[in-house]
Amino acid sequence: MRENLEFWLVLAVARTLGWMPRSLARACAGLLTACVYRAFGRLRRVGRRNLELAFPELTAAERERILRGVYRSLGRQLVEFCRMSRYTPENTRDSIATEGLDNYLEAKARGKGVLIVTGHLGAWELSSFYHSLMGHPMGMVIRRLDNRRLDAYVNGIRCLHGNRVLHKDDFARGLLTAMRAGDTVGILMDTNMTPPQGVFVDYFGRPACTASGLARVALKTGAAVLPGFMLWEQAQGRYVLHFGQELEFVRTGNTEADIVAATQACAAATEQWVRRYPDQWLWIHRRWKTRPPGEPGLYS
Repeated sequence: MRENLEFWLVLAVARTLGWMPRSLARACAGLLTACVYRAFGRLRRVGRRNLELAFPELTAAERERILRGVYRSLGRQLVEFCRMSRYTPENTRDSIATEGLDNYLEAKARGKGVLIVTGHLGAWELSSFYHSLMGHPMGMVIRRLDNRRLDAYVNGIRCLHGNRVLHKDDFARGLLTAMRAGDTVGILMDTNMTPPQGVFVDYFGRPACTASGLARVALKTGAAVLPGFMLWEQAQGRYVLHFGQELEFVRTGNTEADIVAATQACAAATEQWVRRYPDQWLWIHRRWKTRPPGEPGLYS
């Protein structure tokens, strides 16, 4: 019963926001996310703590502005997701753009596969969808939603234009197969992990347990690795899908050390983009929850 109720509630919100004029839909979504900001104190506390850890030099008021911006960013993404099923290359020409596509195309042309380092920054759902809409379908490593009907609904939208999902419970095999076929896969690398799936690397000056699967696959297959993020550009009044320069991994012969170094390069690239757009990253996630042995927790 609860699963059905959740599904129909989400479907009703999606259809309502999806058919509203965009300006009205964003206003409604902004009101909804403002309510979430006020109602869920635990998320606010996590966000404030993360911002203290990452930006100790900022004032409390400056960090609060960033945190409120996160909720506005989530509201914008909610509207985009609700409208994605009706998007075409023609009706998105003025509202979405791409920058650095040559970086991707050059990596793709080598034929060894492409791994996109991405994260919960900007409109991460829109990024892979738009990439497929423009003729470049890709795989996405995701976690299954607990609600099976909702999981199927969301994945149906994600895959409308040729994308495919790789579930985290079997993603290593899927990644290797995709790279050997010369395909592209995007991986969200900015969430807290636990050993042995994660290794500790520096993120905003603190050890953060970070998924190492991408590095392992890239070093094994020779796949190209580059960052890709869909960011809201306020000055342009639209989203821009940015592809950064390819990341270079060094092979020293020490496999485990090379994996840590490659994972560090991915974390550093992600941090650079988050620093450029701090109010669009998901600060309400306990990114530094897992601590190195003997180190106290950072969250109360």
